Amino acid sequence: MAETAINNRGVAFDTARVMEMIPHRYPFLMVDRVVDVIANESATGIKNVTINEPYFQGHFPSRPVMPGVLIVEAMAQSAAVLVVHSLGAETEGKLVYFMSIDDARFRKPVVPGDRLEIHVFKRQSRANVWKLGSEVRVDGTLVAEATFAAMI
Repeated sequence: MAETAINNRGVAFDTARVMEMIPHRYPFLMVDRVVDVIANESATGIKNVTINEPYFQGHFPSRPVMPGVLIVEAMAQSAAVLVVHSLGAETEGKLVYFMSIDDARFRKPVVPGDRLEIHVFKRQSRANVWKLGSEVRVDGTLVAEATFAAMI
């Protein structure tokens, strides 16, 4: 288990630990690590976008752009790590399902070489249903945002 404290602000999880917490695997694991995880509050997923991603073969061969739906999936996976960490070890490996996605906005294309910082934050939770917000930034610039609900 690779979990490290960061500046008394939260914990960080490397790829191996993320894969213990959520069931996603290559080629559909959309986060490389999750940092600044504060239970019941917030987390930041990190995704290093490379030209080797399989979706770039067709989206688009002459101008590779990360599909917006995969950016939303990266938000959801980062949120799933936050939810699992918040609810405890008995939830590890369980599925977290989307219930709704609202107000999704894509402000700038994400291309190979970008490093996504996927900030997710809890808006509310009731039993096994969570409502979360997310903002995705590249070099400090907002590239995408959404509000969504999920159920574990």
